[in-house]
Amino acid sequence: MPNAPVPLDRIDSAILRELARDGRLPVAELARRVGLSKTPTQARVKRLEEAGVIQGYRAVLSPIRMGLAHVAFVEVRLTDTREAALQAFNHAARALPEVEECHMIAGGFDYLLKVRTADIADYRRVMAEHISTLPHVASTSTYVAMEAVKEDAFSG
Repeated sequence: MPNAPVPLDRIDSAILRELARDGRLPVAELARRVGLSKTPTQARVKRLEEAGVIQGYRAVLSPIRMGLAHVAFVEVRLTDTREAALQAFNHAARALPEVEECHMIAGGFDYLLKVRTADIADYRRVMAEHISTLPHVASTSTYVAMEAVKEDAFSG
């Protein structure tokens, strides 16, 4: 099964924790931190990459330093929840750069969006010109974040 969970032992978990903190960590240092030699550490990292547990490496950017300090969470209710409508909404939401996350929800609304903009005026523009015009949107409710207490679940 391609999406089945991959069994992870204590060493695999330690490797993942260290790489989540610093994806540029040299293998020798990673090996030292997890208590293995370099060759078995490299083999484990390769296995985790091939299994899709490690999907890639990237730079961690500071949205605040980039002028994107305003975060809003938006509940979205759709007029139609048949598969074609969901796919149309999904496709359009993925195309909006301000939508940092988009989750389909089982509950009193259909989607929860995390929207990042420069400020409330920019958010208002994005809401009016883009989010409200997404396919099949019936209504939205916005919640503005005052402070991010924790954002990265895997870096510790």
